[in-house]
Amino acid sequence: MIKNDLFLRALKGETVERPPVWMMRQAGRYLPEFMEIKAKYDFFTRCQTPELASEITVQPIRRYGMDAAILFSDILVIPQAMNIEVQMKPNFGPYLPNPIRSQKDVDNVIVPDVKEALNYVYEAIKATKEKLNDEIPLIGFAGSPWTILCYCVQGQGSKNFDKAKEFCFTNPIAAHQLLQKITDTTIAYLKEKVKAGCNAVQVFDSWGGMLSPVDYQEFSWQYMQQIIDALKDDAPVIAFGKGCWFALDSMAKSGASALGIDWTCSAKNARYLTGGNITLQGNFDPTRLFSPPAEIKKMVTQMINEFGKDKYIVNLGHGILPNIPLENAKAFIDAVKEYKAK
Repeated sequence: MIKNDLFLRALKGETVERPPVWMMRQAGRYLPEFMEIKAKYDFFTRCQTPELASEITVQPIRRYGMDAAILFSDILVIPQAMNIEVQMKPNFGPYLPNPIRSQKDVDNVIVPDVKEALNYVYEAIKATKEKLNDEIPLIGFAGSPWTILCYCVQGQGSKNFDKAKEFCFTNPIAAHQLLQKITDTTIAYLKEKVKAGCNAVQVFDSWGGMLSPVDYQEFSWQYMQQIIDALKDDAPVIAFGKGCWFALDSMAKSGASALGIDWTCSAKNARYLTGGNITLQGNFDPTRLFSPPAEIKKMVTQMINEFGKDKYIVNLGHGILPNIPLENAKAFIDAVKEYKAK
C-alpha cells in the first residue's frame, strides 16, 4: 500500500483535503545534485544505468517531498529500441543522424522485444520503488507516437517540425505505418513499466499543437487513443497534449484518468471544454517560477481555487526550466501543501 496516495486518489476523482503536486521534469536539470551526476556521465548512460536513473528520480522527492515521483528517462529510448540511432548532443539536444524520410526507411524500423531492448528501464523502476519504499506513487511515461515521429523524421528539435509534417502529408501511408510501429512499441513498453511497478503512466504529446485540429485527429490522437485503450485497465493514464486545447473534448471521452493542461488554456476553459467530469493536471507557466517566491505562492493558491481542489493535480504547464532558483521550486510545492480550501 502506498502511504501517500493523494495523487492516485485525485486520478480517481475522489474528494481530497488538498490537491496533489508534482512537476514535469522534476527529476533533473535544475537540481545541483543532478548536475553532479551529469558532470560524470553522459545523457544516455544516465538513462541506461538503473542505479543512476533511480537516484535521479528520487533526488527532488528528498528535497521537496512531491506527492509523486516520475521516472528519470527520455521519450527517445523508444526510437533507440526500434533500430533508429539517437544521440544527445550537449548544448544542442537530440540528434538523429539518419532521419526517416522514405518508405524504405520506415520498412527498416523494427517493433522490438521491449523486454529485452528496454530492460534497463524496468530495472530502474524496480530500484526506484525500493528507494521510494511505498511512500509515494511512481509515474512512468512515454512520448506520443506523433511526437516521436517528429524527432525521427526531422532528425532534431524544431520550432515547426516542417519536415515531419511534409512527410505525413506527402507520404501518408508510410507515415501511418511508422506511427503504428511506434504505437505498438509504446503500448508494450508501458505495459512492462506497469508490471515493473509504475503506479500510473503519462503520455506526452509535446508537439501535438503543431497540427491543425483535423490533422491532429489523423496523425496524433487516434494513436494516443490506442495507447489509452490498451493501458487504462492496467493503470491510470494521463494524456498531455501541449497546445492541444482544441482536442480536449475528445480527450475527455478517451478513458484517460486525467488530462494535462498547458498555460495557454485557463482553468475555466479547460473545465468547460472537458465537460467538468475528468481530473485535470497543470497548468502553471514554467517561466512564472522566476517570479518571487511570495508571488508564486499567491499564484498557485489562485490556480487551485480556479480549478477546484478535487479532480485536480497541481503541476506546471510543461517541464521545469534548468535555471529556476531552488527556493522558487520549493515555493511552488509548499504553496500546495499549505493550501486550505475556502
